[in-house]
Amino acid sequence: MTDLNPAEPQPISRSGSRCEPLEMLTIRAELVSPESFAPYGQVIMATPDGKPFDVTDAQVELGDGVPRFYIMQIPAKGLRFDRITRHDRCTQCLGSLRGKTWWIAVAPANAATREPDRDRLRAFQVPGDCFLKLNRGTWHAGPYFEEGTIDFYNLELSDTYVNDHFTHVFSSRDRCQFTIEPQMPV
Repeated sequence: MTDLNPAEPQPISRSGSRCEPLEMLTIRAELVSPESFAPYGQVIMATPDGKPFDVTDAQVELGDGVPRFYIMQIPAKGLRFDRITRHDRCTQCLGSLRGKTWWIAVAPANAATREPDRDRLRAFQVPGDCFLKLNRGTWHAGPYFEEGTIDFYNLELSDTYVNDHFTHVFSSRDRCQFTIEPQMPV
């Protein structure tokens, strides 16, 4: 279960003519592991060359379009977020280059309501020696980190950001935003 701790309300957002403070919630990150991340996807680690394909390899689903494998250059945004996104037509693989640690928040796919379950939101610290494969429909916010710029490789469909990008904005829909609390200093 996610450990959500209300913090002091800080930002003010305008809704109509009233000012309403946003509820600030903290999610304590845990170090990602194949077991802890299983409800959301897979953690892929290095394996010896020539190892036969098995369940420890990324089980990607890209059959609904043209795959796109590219490197994204992302500037630091800190560890605070107010929106979360899902992709229903494909899995997504994401990892940092040059061994950089990063954070991600996730919630399980929810076909019944098509909305993220705030109570099942979890945050993970991802070391730079692995990558994540997100299941179809997994809600995700990130990658996040606090300083500089990090290059990330990304595998998804070529039209994911046009035709398969569903975003829930917590600040307007739920009047809250989240801060990821790192497990340990990096």
